[in-house]
Amino acid sequence: MRPALLDPLFSPITTLAGVGAKMAALIERVLPLDLGGRETRVGDLLFVLPNSVIDRRSRPGIANAIDGQIVTLDLTIDRHQPPPRGNRSVPYRVYAHDDTDDIALTFFHAHAAYLEKQLPEGEQVVVSGRMERFNGRPSMVHPDHIALASEAESLPLVEPVYPLTAGLSAKVLRRAIGQAVERVPTLPEWLDAAFMRKHSFASFDAALARLHNPENPLDASPENPAWRRLAYDEFLAGQVSLALVRAKVRRLSGRPLAGDGRIVEKLRAALPYSLTGSQEAALAEILADLAEPDRMLRLLQGDVGSGKTVVALMAMARAVEAGGQAALMAPTEILARQHLATIAPLAARAGLRTAILTGREKGRERGETLSRLADGSIDIVVGTHALFQEAVTFRNLVFAVVDEQHRFGVHQRLAITAKGDAPDMLVMTATPIPRTLVLTAFGDMDTSKLTEKPAGRQPIRTVTLPMERLSELVGRIRDAVAEGQKIYWICPLVEESEEVKLMSAEERFAALQPVFGDQLGIVHGRMKGAEKDEAMRAFKDGETRVLIATTVIEVGVDVPDATIMVIEHAERFGLAQLHQLRGRVGRGSKPSSCVLLYKDPLGETAKRRLSVMRETEDGFVIAEEDLKLRGEGELLGTRQSGTPGFQVARIEFHSDLLEAARDDARLILSRDPELQSERGEAIRLLLYLFGRDEAVRLLRAG
Repeated sequence: MRPALLDPLFSPITTLAGVGAKMAALIERVLPLDLGGRETRVGDLLFVLPNSVIDRRSRPGIANAIDGQIVTLDLTIDRHQPPPRGNRSVPYRVYAHDDTDDIALTFFHAHAAYLEKQLPEGEQVVVSGRMERFNGRPSMVHPDHIALASEAESLPLVEPVYPLTAGLSAKVLRRAIGQAVERVPTLPEWLDAAFMRKHSFASFDAALARLHNPENPLDASPENPAWRRLAYDEFLAGQVSLALVRAKVRRLSGRPLAGDGRIVEKLRAALPYSLTGSQEAALAEILADLAEPDRMLRLLQGDVGSGKTVVALMAMARAVEAGGQAALMAPTEILARQHLATIAPLAARAGLRTAILTGREKGRERGETLSRLADGSIDIVVGTHALFQEAVTFRNLVFAVVDEQHRFGVHQRLAITAKGDAPDMLVMTATPIPRTLVLTAFGDMDTSKLTEKPAGRQPIRTVTLPMERLSELVGRIRDAVAEGQKIYWICPLVEESEEVKLMSAEERFAALQPVFGDQLGIVHGRMKGAEKDEAMRAFKDGETRVLIATTVIEVGVDVPDATIMVIEHAERFGLAQLHQLRGRVGRGSKPSSCVLLYKDPLGETAKRRLSVMRETEDGFVIAEEDLKLRGEGELLGTRQSGTPGFQVARIEFHSDLLEAARDDARLILSRDPELQSERGEAIRLLLYLFGRDEAVRLLRAG
């Protein structure tokens, strides 16, 4: 049960004054996390942090105020000048003065009675807002704050600025957040006292109060100790919950998978090339893990084309030698079929029986695959998440490989676990993940890296080209097609949208058709599976030579003789995505090139991205740069894909705290695995605060 102490933070936000259902829906849009369909709670508002502040401490007097500056003025009200009757287009003016000059306070569509009460003639008042001059005369249009001099204490002199959305006013949001902060109960401290002193951390509630009621602009900076305290709390909650998942997974103790090496050796003999040094090293680490009685949970990172699939196949062969079955799960059907195309011929030579299972296999064919999985006559199955539906049973699943892990969350990892008797798990990703992010997303995993390209791979020449030179590019592509080359042409959208004026795949297809005719193909995410496969087959077999595509081809599509990659509106893509797309060419023996088409004017970030792409092909360098340019939230593809998007922590400012949080989490759980000590109980509260309830449930599930 959730401790009653936290109840005030778990009530719906509609229990706050001034927040009805309509307002709650607007507030939900500015929350830094995806609620996953549950209703918004009071506690969710605590972590809507200011992105800047308005500093109203400047009180220069009317004469010395600079045009456009936000100032606070101490005024005496002289007179009101309402607009002429029936003419609403003329503003209502209130004239006032201080020791230095006169000023007109200007209001459009004003209510006279309200203004007479707020600004009584002859009274001393304090107003704050943006200073302007009309025809050289000082003016302030719609001051942000007005108060009688006797009540001036109520004016916020340093005002937090929160993210907003259409229809949600800053005032309403500020009031709602203020109420949420007031509801925070006095909580026991879950951080170590010496650690807090070292980092100048205040208590949890004091840190929250400081961020939401800043006394100077530095208070609302991510580098301020108050923000760092909350970032550390979030990291600690994440690391403790990852460690609990790992402990649960480990407790389902594995079994040693030791083989006699005969199938692995047959596979080696079947390979048309020898493994690279880093492939050999990764394979050795995986096989050593499999031989241990503990369950394996390992992340295999390697750039596009570094040969992860072959390493996974060798490891799966070891599992089969040990008398079990292996499964390889991919996030999309295209990718699953491609893995099968890589694996099946090699597996057949080594006497391994393979099959595929995706949402498309139906009827008799599906029934047959299911019964062969159940009776053990399939050794290796490749598929999408369809592999882990209820109807699928394995005779003895001992090893699971998950490709592109960031598309699958911890939940899917537990679902896979349920399918076998705690199968060993290898997770592969072609998104090079910086060390800091490996810790946040996969803190619970050992890591192997593939750092070399397979032999014979060609470097890719990358150039940037402005859209104005498009016709020149089309001419060069026509020559390349005449020489028998294959070209990918990536567009950011499927069809043109009203809001974003970008070239869509369908428009580009229509524009290039007169030039390339039947040699032009198209593939995008809205096409049916069979249509996509047909488009890919035609391109692979050379019936089409230019393939217009959206980013569906980003992950894993393999056409070794494609040599040119054109990315249109390259400035709209993140670095990781540009790198993934570029990796689709240069997979054969011919030199390849990548053309980044961009539209001027370019912002600073876009400029930096394109130059990084020109300078390096090293995925890990690119990932670190991407982290600096974008922060973690976007790094693993999209915000929604179950990535560790943080509410408070900003990797670019707080990564130094991450290692400390991991070590702290390990220490806490080694001393108190069930979180039953005084500090353990406090940590349970922390897990609830940051929405890690499932980790607390794991404690109970044992």
